[in-house]
Amino acid sequence: CPCVPTEGAMMDNRFATALVIACVLSLISTIYMAASIGTDFWYEYHTLSPAENVSEAGRSIWEEFVSKDADEKTYTDALFRCNGTVGLWRRCITVPKNSHWYSPPETDMTTNCISFSLSDQFVEKYIEPGNHNSGTDLNRTYLWRLQFLLPFVSIGLMCFGALIGLCACACRSLYPAIATGVLHFLAGLCTLGLVGCYVAGIELLHRKLPLPEDVRGEFGWSFCLACVSAPLQFMAAALFIWAARTNRKEFTLLKAYRVA
Repeated sequence: CPCVPTEGAMMDNRFATALVIACVLSLISTIYMAASIGTDFWYEYHTLSPAENVSEAGRSIWEEFVSKDADEKTYTDALFRCNGTVGLWRRCITVPKNSHWYSPPETDMTTNCISFSLSDQFVEKYIEPGNHNSGTDLNRTYLWRLQFLLPFVSIGLMCFGALIGLCACACRSLYPAIATGVLHFLAGLCTLGLVGCYVAGIELLHRKLPLPEDVRGEFGWSFCLACVSAPLQFMAAALFIWAARTNRKEFTLLKAYRVA
């Protein structure tokens, strides 16, 4: 029948288009996820007069902020007062370039950042931030640890899925695309879990340390990149799985038709 090859060609093009779109979505989501992990704008604090705040306290704010002994309450207070931003790996504050106690308030500001060490990522959070005798806050402790681990698990799953996809191309088969789709689905769940853990952690922190009246807090663009990455991963997973399963079903029906 002359129409059979035409149908086969149309099906191949359809599956190829789905795979190309899935690969593009996967690449974009990976870039977004990597950018969100590497930037410091997951949460932002906006203070009405950061220069005046810093000038009043002299260099003590910056010295306490960068100190190895700085606890959660110490650096959070500095974030409140100095237009701070927080990422998964670093915390930053905006201070005048010359903030000596004898200097008048300056308008020339600079942003200085301090990285969270690996031990900081696994440190215990306390029921009363800054009070080591108040006991461990298990909820915030494990939320903090999960928000550090989940993005790397997500990227790892997508990279492993990409490796399986390359093997599928080498074998000229769509069957391994199901595994790629499943891995992308799991990566989407990890990214969604990361977003949920971060939001919950911020809300619990602000219950312990409420924002001052002149400070406004909001989620930043790094957080938004992670939020966008999750649905892209789910869409890529759906396309991978659909292409593989539908191709297998169509191939089986076409084979049965030819035998008949």
